[in-house]
Amino acid sequence: MAKNLYMLPPDLPVPEDDGACDHLTGSRLPSVALPSTGGSTVDLSAEKGWVVAYFYPMTGNPDQPPMLGWNKIPGARGCTTECCAFRDRHLELRRLGATVFGVSSQPFDEQKEAAQRLHLPFELLNDSNLALAGALKLPTFEHDFARLIKRVTLVLKDGVIRKVYYPVFPPHLNPTEVIAWLEKQA
Repeated sequence: MAKNLYMLPPDLPVPEDDGACDHLTGSRLPSVALPSTGGSTVDLSAEKGWVVAYFYPMTGNPDQPPMLGWNKIPGARGCTTECCAFRDRHLELRRLGATVFGVSSQPFDEQKEAAQRLHLPFELLNDSNLALAGALKLPTFEHDFARLIKRVTLVLKDGVIRKVYYPVFPPHLNPTEVIAWLEKQA
């Protein structure tokens, strides 16, 4: 049974701010090289200028049945809609001088498939070992024997975290929030 990954159910539980990201603003990103769907490795700490790094649990596959219990986890549902929203607002972010990366701990082959299927104009980075998420002390959760990163968006300038969005809900509106904030920085 196919599922619509592009629409969010109206009754999703809203995530609450538990303070898990309060320590991040002003921090320098640690140097961690992550495999990229672009075929190389990327160290976000070495990226110059504005960088938008949105962390998400995992994109779904429209050919597989829904994961049991996924819609009941606050903030879990919406990774595909978030990726598509960043894709659709990518030119605006680029005009503001920002480079966009999506980061998750899901298997790399699933990230590559999603990047192609969704026609993403930016790279997805694989943190399956939770090296970057662990170094940043990002919030995670477990589902179906997998440790996944909660949805967090970091806006960086020359490797320093300038703005943190957490919790991110609804995920498809996050690029609009990021653009509005970046416009005020000019």
